[in-house]
Amino acid sequence: MPSRRHFIQRSATLLGLAAVPWPARRAFALDPGQLLQRRIPGSDELLPVIGLGTSRTFHVSLDDASLGPLDEVMRTFINGGGTLIDTAPSYGNAEAVSGELLRRTSTRDKAFLATKVSASGRERGMAQVEASLRALQTDRLDLLQVHNLQDTRTQLALLRELKEQGRVRYIGITHYRDSAHDDLLAVLAKEPVDFVQFNYSVAERNAEQRLLPYCADRGIATLINRPFQRGQLFSRVRDKPLPDWAIEVDATSWAQLLLKFILAHPAVTVVIPATSKARYMADNLMAGHGRLPDAALRQRIVRAFG
Repeated sequence: MPSRRHFIQRSATLLGLAAVPWPARRAFALDPGQLLQRRIPGSDELLPVIGLGTSRTFHVSLDDASLGPLDEVMRTFINGGGTLIDTAPSYGNAEAVSGELLRRTSTRDKAFLATKVSASGRERGMAQVEASLRALQTDRLDLLQVHNLQDTRTQLALLRELKEQGRVRYIGITHYRDSAHDDLLAVLAKEPVDFVQFNYSVAERNAEQRLLPYCADRGIATLINRPFQRGQLFSRVRDKPLPDWAIEVDATSWAQLLLKFILAHPAVTVVIPATSKARYMADNLMAGHGRLPDAALRQRIVRAFG
């Protein structure tokens, strides 16, 4: 079976992307219209299941040399059918970089832009939102989230005001640790939100117990962070060939298996892997194509990374 690198070489001209300087042996045509989409509960709006995280990867200088590789990532993502870009003020320059890349690529109208509030007090929260709008070069956000449950009640009240004003379309809450799942559930029981973002992967499955079922029952959209555990999961399969049974779910890389494992849960709306390389962005998008694993194959994936 092909390795991640071999697949990337075959997929380099994905969707006829302009001037992407990767080694390419053969074009592997991929229709962005075939990227799996899921509905935002309570609406008729569909989101492609592969999003783009920006933590660490988009924290670069706003000069041409630094932005060049990320420009390729953004073009690959948008042209490949992706829409949801997740960022935050606490991610350094990620908001400003995201805004500049969307401007350079003239793709703001194609993006579903999500950021966060991580401040205490209403005034500081509002100041942070205004700064985020300037950095992202927009006057409206698709999704605004309370980051890591910081001053949740105050900030959610502010977010609701902004939603009523039409400056924000959806609101939500986030965290990235298993230990915070009970706290997320406690907030969800008291505060109506549209989205909740949390960690879930082959190695962090606590969300399967209560959080994902709760969101499914209550009609709350879910964003999944840390799908690769910041790359740690790849170390478990380094130098191992992709198993033959990966073809049963149309997976041609370990990354795709990890993402397809997550997407196989029906309560998952979008998974948001981060990358600074266009070839990995193309590979991640492939996880949203083709078949997803059933329960038995999901257990095979778990054992493969065990």
